Amino acid sequence: MYFVTFRLGDSLPAARAAELRDERQKWCIAHSEPYTPTEWEEYHKLSSVRVEQWLDECSGSCLLADPPCAEIVAGAMNSFDGHRYRLDQWVIMPNHVHVLLAVNEGFALEGILQGWKSFTAHAINRHLNRHGQLWQRESFDHIVRSPAHLERFCRYIRENPAKAGRFGPLCRLRSS
Repeated sequence: MYFVTFRLGDSLPAARAAELRDERQKWCIAHSEPYTPTEWEEYHKLSSVRVEQWLDECSGSCLLADPPCAEIVAGAMNSFDGHRYRLDQWVIMPNHVHVLLAVNEGFALEGILQGWKSFTAHAINRHLNRHGQLWQRESFDHIVRSPAHLERFCRYIRENPAKAGRFGPLCRLRSS
């Protein structure tokens, strides 16, 4: 099971993205490879909390607040549910998506995400009569290693819309 976040390309203002790059670079200078598991965890925590806060501020175009755009993303995620992967909980926020999924044997998370992003970028751009990059190239993914981890991610997905001050246009939540 994976917890994945992918976001629109303009979801973080340029100044904040630069600040994040600078801090990561300073951290890499202060720590030498190979990194210990504790150091890797520290590196990822360095930015993850702030990035989550920034995403919840709904910076950028927030194209996913448009219900037809959110429906395109939901449709893409649901299209191979049960075949390539099994979706658990998910929420589509105005500028990012959180999803819990288990990848079926013979398929790779990277390919699934690339498929979602490619299809939805074309469909949303066509719907909005626009061109260009829609999604940030990189996604955040985390392996769910325990029932406690799973519950933490489920709670995060459930609470994200309220924490961001709005209810996401679309979501699927399971009772815990």
